[in-house]
Amino acid sequence: MADQEFDYIVVGAGTAGCLLANRLSADPANRVLLIEAGGRDNYHWIHIPVGYLYCIDNPRTDWRFRTEPDPGLNGRSLIYPRGKTLGGCSSINGMLYIRGQARDYDGWAEFTGESAWRWENCLADFMKHEDHHRLDAGGDADAAHRDFHGHGGEWRVEKQRLSWQVLDDFATAAVEAGIPRTRDFNRGDNEGVDYFEVNQRKGWRWNTSKAFLRGAETRGNLTLWHSSQVLGLELQRGESGEPRCTGVRVERGGAEVVARVAREVILAAGAIGSPQLLQLSGIGPAALLAEHDIPVVVDLPGVGENLQDHLQIRSVYRVTGAKTLNTMANSLVGKAKIGLEYVLKRTGPMSMAPSQLCAFTHSSEAYEHPNIEYHVQPLSLPAFGQPLHDFPAITASVCNLNPTSRGTVRITSRDPRQAPAIAPNYLSTPEDRKVAADSLRVTRRIAAQPAFAKYQPEEVKPGVEFQSDEDLARLAGDIGTTIFHPVGTTRMGRDDDPMAVVDPHLRVRGVAGLRVVDAGVMPTLTSGNTNSPTLMIAEKAAAWILAGE
Repeated sequence: MADQEFDYIVVGAGTAGCLLANRLSADPANRVLLIEAGGRDNYHWIHIPVGYLYCIDNPRTDWRFRTEPDPGLNGRSLIYPRGKTLGGCSSINGMLYIRGQARDYDGWAEFTGESAWRWENCLADFMKHEDHHRLDAGGDADAAHRDFHGHGGEWRVEKQRLSWQVLDDFATAAVEAGIPRTRDFNRGDNEGVDYFEVNQRKGWRWNTSKAFLRGAETRGNLTLWHSSQVLGLELQRGESGEPRCTGVRVERGGAEVVARVAREVILAAGAIGSPQLLQLSGIGPAALLAEHDIPVVVDLPGVGENLQDHLQIRSVYRVTGAKTLNTMANSLVGKAKIGLEYVLKRTGPMSMAPSQLCAFTHSSEAYEHPNIEYHVQPLSLPAFGQPLHDFPAITASVCNLNPTSRGTVRITSRDPRQAPAIAPNYLSTPEDRKVAADSLRVTRRIAAQPAFAKYQPEEVKPGVEFQSDEDLARLAGDIGTTIFHPVGTTRMGRDDDPMAVVDPHLRVRGVAGLRVVDAGVMPTLTSGNTNSPTLMIAEKAAAWILAGE
């Protein structure tokens, strides 16, 4: 296979990569190559919303990473899903449309010195690709909604096509506990309780492959290589001595080929894949590279550091007199009814996102802003992938939105096919352990309110016998699981920041012709789900790349 040359090469056809490929190839003069290690998104379970259960930890759609045994989780190791198919994580994630809080982006602007990251300047990037259901003809948008949401873009946002009385009552109980109702989590202050809005279209998952590639793939200037793994970056030193990225080495069709680039290589391989590729290519902490006999091209100590993630702590409540999925799906007749409803109407449990009801609130009075998020489901199970309990129950998962714990992503071999070591270091700070304990108390306070108490809730997990900060923090380690939001491993920062991997316009420090555009560039985790913020980052980066900035 002969070497080929392109103007832009995008590594990773996930959330950011699909949007980038679309925007960069809109000009027919730009020759764009999009490379994806996984296959096409033609697996039927990708598109049926409840199919995430069959996509996560499935080699057809998931890299199947695992974390290192984590002291904060009392030595447990977790599965760590990352999408490996067209659409990337948007093909296997929870489909939940949450932007975060205005203060997240204002903090990025202050941290980097780049005003483009301020909330009011990011809002236009969110709206540019948005297609919000309330702005449809006959929709129920109010005047303020039109100021915060877009219509006609590629990224569809819809209401969920279901409701559950037990969740409605949990929401009322949250109001009784002091959490206000909201109609919109995405105006910059997400405090409140309501059902999540989802990235679906008429009951089907709406991933970034459908949104951004389906129309663009027919462009003659856009080349897609799927089922092709990037092995490393091609780097050359110019007359100035500064290295430049001139292409990528790719395993494609059983052979190794070099794709050359005239302008830029853009890494959009995610908060795990992008730092791994940088380290394999000699860009990263010098000591780590030396450990694996990799020549140091640029000593960037921040590559693979600063890993942040949301740890969800799952409280399970057994209930009496409520319809839950546990009882509906634990018989052949119940499963048949569920399947038939989806076939005929595209509604019901098969249209469910992993979580239905959302709430943002405070773990204690010490926080002026909402610092915890709830994902509430009308079901329960011992652990992900296991059968539902045989009794009616709900799960109220809560996560610390702004954890202070920091982890790492580090290669374990020179072989790009070997998974890196992922060490999130959950609950490794006193503040995170305190928030974990307090958030479990907030869950108990909601469950005790009259609207929910009528179900005679019994706390199955973690159990009412655990009351002290120490007990609850330890139990959080026993029952906590990732909510799949890794960020920060290639974070942006000022020029004088020794741990910054990319500059505020996402160019890799010390290497010409190379950027990172994915969740890894976030200096801090957004206060909510990370898929749509990653799209916003890609939208902003695409404009900079096209402008040569």
